[in-house]
Amino acid sequence: MFAKQLTVFIENRSGRLSEVLNVLKENDVNILSLSLADTTEYGLLRLIVDNAAKGKEKLSESGFSSLLSDVSIIKIPHKVGSLQSLLKIIDDNKINIEYMYGLSIESDEAYVVLKASDIQKTDKILADNGVDTISCEELSNI
Repeated sequence: MFAKQLTVFIENRSGRLSEVLNVLKENDVNILSLSLADTTEYGLLRLIVDNAAKGKEKLSESGFSSLLSDVSIIKIPHKVGSLQSLLKIIDDNKINIEYMYGLSIESDEAYVVLKASDIQKTDKILADNGVDTISCEELSNI
């Protein structure tokens, strides 16, 4: 199962992140998870939101450059070694991880957002190995 991730390109200057978040707030787009990476000139804000298409549309209307990407939101036990076990499955199948970030919601479950070089192959391998993935809608309901 794939989820849509919203990526926003923002200038690395004071207040710009707040402007992006305000557009989402004003349009009732709820942020479920985020990751911000920066360089000296710009940042990449990656977001899992409850309505990625609406978020992209409203950000574009406000002059922000953004894109939607397919990612996997993977449910793993919230215990030592779980992430390593997941990565072994991916590594054993020669899939390159482009990036990932985590979130923890419940005491016994954790989730990682993963962007892989071959998302369809990754999804099949995860399913074949009994690894659960969830949608943005399911994440919203947790």
